[in-house]
Amino acid sequence: MSVDGVPAQWDRSGLPGWSYTSPEMLELEKEHVFRRSWQIVGHVNDIPESGNYMCLDFFGERAVVVRGHDGLVRAFHNVCRHRGSRVVAEAQGQCKAALVCPFHGWAFNLDGTLKAAPRPRHLPTLDPVQHGLKPIEMEIWCGFVFIRFKSGPQPSIAELMEPFMPEISHYRMDKLVPTEGFWTGSTPVNWKAVVDVDNEGYHVPIAHPGLQDLYGDHYMDEAPVNGVTRSHGRFNDGPARLWSVQRYKTHLPEFEHLPPEQRNIWVYYGIFPSTVVYLYPETVGFYQQFPISENQTVLRGAAYMQPDADRRSKLARYLSTRIDRDTTKEDVQLTIWSCEATKSSGYDGIILSDLEYGVRAYHDMLRNLMPVLNEDEAPPPGTLAQMNEQLIGQSPSP
Repeated sequence: MSVDGVPAQWDRSGLPGWSYTSPEMLELEKEHVFRRSWQIVGHVNDIPESGNYMCLDFFGERAVVVRGHDGLVRAFHNVCRHRGSRVVAEAQGQCKAALVCPFHGWAFNLDGTLKAAPRPRHLPTLDPVQHGLKPIEMEIWCGFVFIRFKSGPQPSIAELMEPFMPEISHYRMDKLVPTEGFWTGSTPVNWKAVVDVDNEGYHVPIAHPGLQDLYGDHYMDEAPVNGVTRSHGRFNDGPARLWSVQRYKTHLPEFEHLPPEQRNIWVYYGIFPSTVVYLYPETVGFYQQFPISENQTVLRGAAYMQPDADRRSKLARYLSTRIDRDTTKEDVQLTIWSCEATKSSGYDGIILSDLEYGVRAYHDMLRNLMPVLNEDEAPPPGTLAQMNEQLIGQSPSP
């Protein structure tokens, strides 16, 4: 286990405990972190035909991504311009000629323009563009669709990921097809605790027998580059102890589209604030976290494979999914214990090892956006947002 790029001297403290339990802090995070950062919706091949759509909801924001009759993929607010109803109600589906609001039947073309409103003589004159669905900032990177509800400091996804493209380009990500659709779950913890676990491999030897058996001898976390972290584990030499790991290594094909050094490695890219894109030889996928409250988090993700995947590839994917499923359960329990500790009278902060430098680096990214996180004690109730604005005003210009 190691971390690449750790400074010789660095602050080993983490975020203050109050920031994991404060409802006011969560409201600040919604605005400064989530709405202003890129969020992954899915892959263009989740919506391969005209009229296919997929949705993403969080914090009262509702997005719908739809493929038009012209083949283009577009993103809109899933908000009818009439009374604000959802234009589409399901998380994923198919419409025919238009998106039709289930409330009063207002219809919108697949390019977002208003097509028709029932009984128009009772309405003011409506302009198809002005009164069409409101677009959302969208970027397609390697086939994956990202959206952002408000402009923020992050550059484009292509710019963020450019340093890693020599590796990523071999996975033919724009050709991927979905395996079993989107999955969702929830866990009773603060969202930051979930990301904290993802940002360090120090716990792998003790907490994750499957991962330790697969690649624990060679696992490495790298310091973030432009807010993107890279973690990777080359498979251990020799036979594995666990059945699922040994079977996975045995049945994993030699994928000719990958260079030899990428045929026996799992790679994870963490994209601020809470998205991970993972690259396995047989599978590419993503998972992400969204807070529901200060102590409840939604988990969401999907997996994809090459369109020409054979039976052996699918068996390898089944086995890697087993390993990942066990790992997720283990991490959920760890985060529950960590969040419980922040409410204990015996909790007085954390001490980070060099192997947890990624946690500190991530916390620094949050502090840069919300300097109130530098406060050891929670601000008095009702003052957190105001104090943060004052601290932003005192911060030197970049």
